[in-house]
Amino acid sequence: MNPWPKDPIVYEINTWVWVDELSRKHGRPVTLSSVPQEEWDALSFPGLDAVWFMGVWERSPAGIAVANQNEGLQEDFRRALPDFQPEDNVGSPYCVRRYAVDEHLGGRQGLAAARKELARRGLKLILDFVPNHVAPDHPWVVDHPEYLVQGHADDALKDAASFVRVNERVFACGRDPYFPAWTDVLQLNAFQAGLRQAVIETLSDIASQSDGVRCDMAMLLLNRIFERTWGGLAGQRPATEYWVDVISAVKVAHPEYLFMAEAYWDLEWELQNQGFDYCYDKRLYDRLEHDTAESVRLHLCAEPAYQERLVRFIENHDEPRALSAFSPQKERAAAVTIATIPGAKLFHEGQFEGRKVRLPVFLRRRPVEPAEPDLPAFYRTLLDAAGLEGLRDGEWRLCERCGWPDNASYENLVAWCRRKGGERQLTVVNLSDSDAQGLIRLPWDELKGGTWGMTDVFTGQRYERSGDEMNTHGLYVDLPPWGYHILSQWVQNRALL
Repeated sequence: MNPWPKDPIVYEINTWVWVDELSRKHGRPVTLSSVPQEEWDALSFPGLDAVWFMGVWERSPAGIAVANQNEGLQEDFRRALPDFQPEDNVGSPYCVRRYAVDEHLGGRQGLAAARKELARRGLKLILDFVPNHVAPDHPWVVDHPEYLVQGHADDALKDAASFVRVNERVFACGRDPYFPAWTDVLQLNAFQAGLRQAVIETLSDIASQSDGVRCDMAMLLLNRIFERTWGGLAGQRPATEYWVDVISAVKVAHPEYLFMAEAYWDLEWELQNQGFDYCYDKRLYDRLEHDTAESVRLHLCAEPAYQERLVRFIENHDEPRALSAFSPQKERAAAVTIATIPGAKLFHEGQFEGRKVRLPVFLRRRPVEPAEPDLPAFYRTLLDAAGLEGLRDGEWRLCERCGWPDNASYENLVAWCRRKGGERQLTVVNLSDSDAQGLIRLPWDELKGGTWGMTDVFTGQRYERSGDEMNTHGLYVDLPPWGYHILSQWVQNRALL
């Protein structure tokens, strides 16, 4: 496989659900080793670089039992799947019993076969790692209890929601410090030296089976966060950081291996500095959903070295489906935004078809939903434009925009451009529910002295404009609510007289 490209485009698949649907579609049991060729071909979207098979590891029967007693989860299951049956709960992929590919999915050999099929199509493979916790029946609970945060004898009685007794020991349930504990998992101790070495060995094995890893809730393992969460139960704070130790060790044998962090609380820069290649950009997602165009523009003013290592998305398995969080027009504007700015791009299986039901990760199947007829074509055009090899490693610039004293609607426009050699691309998005007009100033001095033709990749419409005008005053745009342009195929037509 070639090295990872700049700004990789990643497609997340709920592996268990995908295999289940393929089995029903083809009328026979399908595992990762027996996926029909045409289904692999169907994943070869233009511009796509990697598939993230979410949830391949062995799930926990103990975790399933806990989930079956949780009324809130049961309500969530039935909300997403009205005909839910108990056997539909196959367990959380983030309640890992063992880092072994579940036999239902084809086991280790099945994953290896899938990786070969992806590689034949130029696609890399990303898997999961859950650093914060393990299932109650994970081997470490018995073989290495010192790897876990342990409570005192009476904690399980005083706080049964946060501590559980297993084999005469009291273990802390996994948690995020801002929420109640997760009762189906046990907390690993990030300060324990033996655990760090065991994690290095585990991740090295995962790296031998894939091209990258998405690390769940990665910020919880930062020393200061972990110490604040667990205090004296964690023991003495180490001199070194968990991720510095782990990532550097794994990359000795796998230097091209990609580490992606699920990250929140504005800790992305810190995690990047500790070795992560990419970190979730949840802040941009929130701005696109709730804030103004100006807040998005200011977000994109950050240093390029930082932005290029963020993961942009408007949907994943943790967030609502894009078409349920955004109106149809707003979803497209948001998708154009995240797809054409620097950084990795993450898309979610079902997003291209317009699914609206966010499926709990415990479930093996999902409801039937009608596809949005024009949405797949929109996304194929978008990924084709975003994945152009000639432009990915080109210079990206945020463009200045302005308007007129009696028309401030230009403030709803956000624009950026990318150039490499003779290839150019300009993106303009109206991030508002009102019409917007403005002037977009292009930072390309070579536009001067001629007229230029450019084509909108979505409509195919060809425009011809003065290079001097675009470079000095700006390119005039008039966009409807949530409208957008991606202008490419820039060709100089003739010199101005």
